[in-house]
Amino acid sequence: MKLHEKYIKRCIQLAKNGFGTTYPNPMVGSVIVLNDVIIGEGWHKKAGEPHAEVHAINSVKDKSLLKNATIYVSLEPCSHFGKTPPCANLIVANGIKNVVIGIVDSNSKVCGRGVQYLKNNGCNVIVGVLEDECYKLNKRFFTFHTKKRPFIILKWAVTKDGFIDKLRDDTSEISPNWISNTYSQQYVHKMRAEEQAILVGTTTALNDNPTLNVRTWTGNNPVRIVIDRILKIPKDYNILNDGIKTIVLSEVKPVSISYKNVTFEHINFNKNVPEQICEILYRYEIQSLIIEGGKQTLQSFIDANLWDEAFIFEGKTTFGKGLEAPKLNAKLIESKKFLDDVLSIVTPI
Repeated sequence: MKLHEKYIKRCIQLAKNGFGTTYPNPMVGSVIVLNDVIIGEGWHKKAGEPHAEVHAINSVKDKSLLKNATIYVSLEPCSHFGKTPPCANLIVANGIKNVVIGIVDSNSKVCGRGVQYLKNNGCNVIVGVLEDECYKLNKRFFTFHTKKRPFIILKWAVTKDGFIDKLRDDTSEISPNWISNTYSQQYVHKMRAEEQAILVGTTTALNDNPTLNVRTWTGNNPVRIVIDRILKIPKDYNILNDGIKTIVLSEVKPVSISYKNVTFEHINFNKNVPEQICEILYRYEIQSLIIEGGKQTLQSFIDANLWDEAFIFEGKTTFGKGLEAPKLNAKLIESKKFLDDVLSIVTPI
């Protein structure tokens, strides 16, 4: 088993090369081993392109070696025709008899069918090697398919004295009151490039006029989600511009006003708003969501128990008084420093 773990770890390493580029597909890595030597490897790079197993098999120059080799895959090979042919069929067609799989695919289109196809065609199949690590690799994908909602990341910055914003009034400047430093801010842009969507409430949109794009990092802009019950946000605000796909969640629809790249979805604010948002984003096939606030929006997801991780940046700034940070019961899983800022990554208890 230790030998199998060694090569599944390599599969996980390879799979991470596709972080942020494989949606809606999972990240997958594959290696082909003969006599404890890797003779082929590959990873899934982008949805619609060849899967990890295809790249691994194609990288083996002498295909006659495959019949005595073992193929390792971090996720169960697919068994259905999608944008690409099924990988389970390809493994069988190339005469590979030994298959080691990290974890079974939770997608209903696969979900054990790939394993069964391999077994039915004479393959020796081992499943469940480094299963926890393989699950964490694709926690967004698994959450989406098992819980029917995106993987939800809460994010906020808090001052040394526990505030996420200064007190505002009609004379306050429309811009963020920065708490974290530029290095933390760049890390947030990296996060945005790695997730599919980002959400804010009306108050944050009005007070900060955020763009919610990727400016200091290379990658795709996330889909912007904004809660705007009665369409209070002016049309010329950043969040409704820039040509980035945006979904506005409201109880009313705009009248005779055209918005570029903006879609409106109706929600009932007298019912559970976080649950409705999750249902809408599931319909849009959005697998991951960053919620950047403000406090009311963040707390509503916390109270609804609809969150998976929280990224809390503590800066060296103090406000003296202001808007207090959200409250949550959580356990620390990781801590990072960005000069004087401390990032705490927590999960629900």
